[in-house]
Amino acid sequence: MPKKILTGVVTSDKPNKTITVSVERKYSHPVLKKVVKVRKKYNAHDENNKFKTGDTVSIIECKPFSKNKKFQVMDESK
Repeated sequence: MPKKILTGVVTSDKPNKTITVSVERKYSHPVLKKVVKVRKKYNAHDENNKFKTGDTVSIIECKPFSKNKKFQVMDESK
């Protein structure tokens, strides 16, 4: 099964070796026929504490690092 790759904005870099990434997706509402934006936050592993709040990054699914951390940073997106 292919691993999920998501792109989002870093919203928090406070914990050591962890960043919180906010990923936004858009979909068409089935009844209202309107485009709806949905945001979800993911915790991702950042080994070198390289990324700061406001950076746009790509994250990839991996083995769990902890209870909530199941993604790791691939690279910085422009």
